[in-house]
Amino acid sequence: MAWDSSRPVPWQRLVREWLIYVGIMAVIFFLLFRDDDGLVGIFAGLLVSGPLYLGVGFVLAKFGYQRKSFRELRSDREAIRASRSSSSSSSDDGSGSSSGGASRPKPPPTKRTSGGYNRPTSKQKRR
Repeated sequence: MAWDSSRPVPWQRLVREWLIYVGIMAVIFFLLFRDDDGLVGIFAGLLVSGPLYLGVGFVLAKFGYQRKSFRELRSDREAIRASRSSSSSSSDDGSGSSSGGASRPKPPPTKRTSGGYNRPTSKQKRR
């Protein structure tokens, strides 16, 4: 996609995601480097990451990239499930033997499945 200066930038979402990231990383760094004197540098690095994250998010938004939210991903997944269940119920022939994998053909045997010409020979049992 090309750059479009009229595309909106989701500033609230970008700032919220960055604040969550900084909070989680601050706790992790504090727990891991509690005895170090370098905590000031680590937290300064976390604060510098904010403008960088917002800048990259701004550029990606202007190019048209929009990541889906968890709510959108969940609704897409539910829509796919509903379409699968409706298509499987409409293709049911009434025999009651409809299952999720019945519509796919069985794959041919391979060397690894020992279902074909490469079956190991059984050894004779000693008596």
